[in-house]
Amino acid sequence: MSESPTWKKMLCECFGTFVLVFLGSGAVHASVLLGAQSGLWQVAVVWGVAIALSIYCIDAVSGAHINPAMTIAFAVWGRHPKSLIIPYIASQLAGAFLAASLLYCLFFGFLKAKEAEKQVVRGQPESIITAMCYGEYSPAPDLAVHKDKPFDLSEYQAIQGRFASGSAFLAEFIGTMILAIVVFALTDPNNSARPGANLAPIFIGLSVSALISVIAPLTQACFNPARDFGPRVFSYFAGWGAVAFPSDMHWLTVYIVAPIAGAIVGGGIYQCVLRKN
Repeated sequence: MSESPTWKKMLCECFGTFVLVFLGSGAVHASVLLGAQSGLWQVAVVWGVAIALSIYCIDAVSGAHINPAMTIAFAVWGRHPKSLIIPYIASQLAGAFLAASLLYCLFFGFLKAKEAEKQVVRGQPESIITAMCYGEYSPAPDLAVHKDKPFDLSEYQAIQGRFASGSAFLAEFIGTMILAIVVFALTDPNNSARPGANLAPIFIGLSVSALISVIAPLTQACFNPARDFGPRVFSYFAGWGAVAFPSDMHWLTVYIVAPIAGAIVGGGIYQCVLRKN
């Protein structure tokens, strides 16, 4: 069987990331704006299902990276051509941006209602409580979303003060490192212990669900720069402005640098230490 052309791989990565963000961030929208989920696990398992479905849809063509951190890690450790890093990442970001755009159209009225309920003005610092539907923040602003009172920014800032900035970086680094180890292990054809019958996507999804259950209260559990940056750029143009890109630069260090570093280290741990020779 001949290898698929680059344009088709790019289209698949765009579609796969679109499905991932539409379902995963869609669950976040439903939870934050409508209280549709009864707990963190329900949001986490939707993310896991979204990942599994995305992989099943596009794996045969593009390898289903759907994550710039994984694309870079695969390239660093010889599992992906370096010439395709930029095309893959561009496609992933496009898919995430498109998914955020569609979610905004679907939930527009509920976003406005939540802002009115919490007495916040979009673009002001307090609007972080709705901006979190798109980009991630640490710690998770939904600690104050469902309280029956207007959003108290000073209360949230006090919570931030108790959470060391380095902890957010470490949480995203460790989470993505573990994810990369799992992905490398489950996609290694020489790993006799990996699940058969094409079950690897399900276990990768469940791994993400488990990690979200632990790390989401700290950083909203990104592990995927496209999942964060694409929707974050959309929210910037949709009225959140500077709220989308806080001056503390966490959007760069915690949600882009940490996942990429974690994926590279995780891939290295599997390739150099855990993988059977």
